[in-house]
Amino acid sequence: MHLTDKKIAVIGLGYVGLPLAVEFGQKFKTIGFDINKIRISQLKQGKDVTLEISDDYLLSSITNGLFSVSTDLKDIQDCDVYIVTVPTPTDRYNRPVLTPLIKASESVGSVLSKGNIVIYESTVYPGVTEDECVPVLERISGLKYNHDFFAGYSPERINPGDKEHTVTKILKVTSGSTPEIAEVIDQIYKSIIVAGTYKASNIRVAEAAKVIENSQRDINIAFVNELSKIFNLLGIDTNEVLDAAATKWNFLKFKPGLVGGHCIGVDPYYLAQKAQEVGYHPEIILAGRRLNDGMGAYVANETIKLMLKKDIKIKNARVLVLGFTFKEDCPDVRNTKVIDIIHELNTYDLNLTLVDPWADELEIKREYGIDSTKEIPANQKFDAIVLAVGHKQFLKLDYLTFLEDIHVIFDVKGLLSKDIVDMRL
Repeated sequence: MHLTDKKIAVIGLGYVGLPLAVEFGQKFKTIGFDINKIRISQLKQGKDVTLEISDDYLLSSITNGLFSVSTDLKDIQDCDVYIVTVPTPTDRYNRPVLTPLIKASESVGSVLSKGNIVIYESTVYPGVTEDECVPVLERISGLKYNHDFFAGYSPERINPGDKEHTVTKILKVTSGSTPEIAEVIDQIYKSIIVAGTYKASNIRVAEAAKVIENSQRDINIAFVNELSKIFNLLGIDTNEVLDAAATKWNFLKFKPGLVGGHCIGVDPYYLAQKAQEVGYHPEIILAGRRLNDGMGAYVANETIKLMLKKDIKIKNARVLVLGFTFKEDCPDVRNTKVIDIIHELNTYDLNLTLVDPWADELEIKREYGIDSTKEIPANQKFDAIVLAVGHKQFLKLDYLTFLEDIHVIFDVKGLLSKDIVDMRL
């Protein structure tokens, strides 16, 4: 079979799966599969609520004859390659939750045929593909691994909301369960990834490479978050310190901030879990996580301290939190750490208003149980503002018009003029 004759199924059409499926659909017959019927209905109408794919490009991709979407397993039963892109979250105790991955493997196993390849893109700790997922595929399908079917791992590297570093422009790590299958998988991805590919020596190496990418970022951000706490006590502007230090050629310029989202705030726990399973207690990784997980409460408590210093009455004070998504100019609210700011502020009996022009109000209510709005209420003055997310809409605001004469501004993102803010990370 010629490479382009292969039929591809992408399992899971979220922030990762949809862009990948659409691009494969430009060259291969591709079916995007998702169990969310509402999501599939929206996609068929050319509407991507994640805003990763433009409506015009999505609709043209669906109508060109190669790309389609479905919730019916029968529609993917004759595919040659299955690519799994479902979420891999953690539970309330920060333990990895593999349930979506196992469920997706069961679905794939039910339609698996001899000669098929199953590729996983979900972030996992080393060993999950072959130790957890492959046995499910074998059990459900009745087929034998590396004899009847094969596997691969190619970690996703997409950056939600980033319109510059899109899926085809990010170098892709690939791997396969045999040298021959590794080459096939590499060629499949190479056909759409203009940035090129890197073929890892085996699946576990590829899994480990992915999980340390975000763990490294997490640790570096934790370091500058700790610096921010120190420099705020010393009365020194952290961003000015970082600008000065960055004049050295090999200085890594990370910025302090909230570390949420579905990758950086989650992946280190996957690596830590596997380390503990083999008898090693990871100190730096978990220390970085603890520090970053505490930044939301830190922002809230520092805001309250600033209000007290200005003799602003805390009980029933009106506080405006700007932004709820885990990053700017993106509707993704998964694992947002702004919720930590809100939870801590709510312990002080405040009148809190949450505004985010990008996030879906119903999703925030459903997932977090809190009310929000897309616009700042008219004719209302606030005692304090926490700029939590750097949405472009917030950079154009005249903040003093909706603040009381005596007020506090905490600029989490360090985006506003120093002249008007009381504190920033």
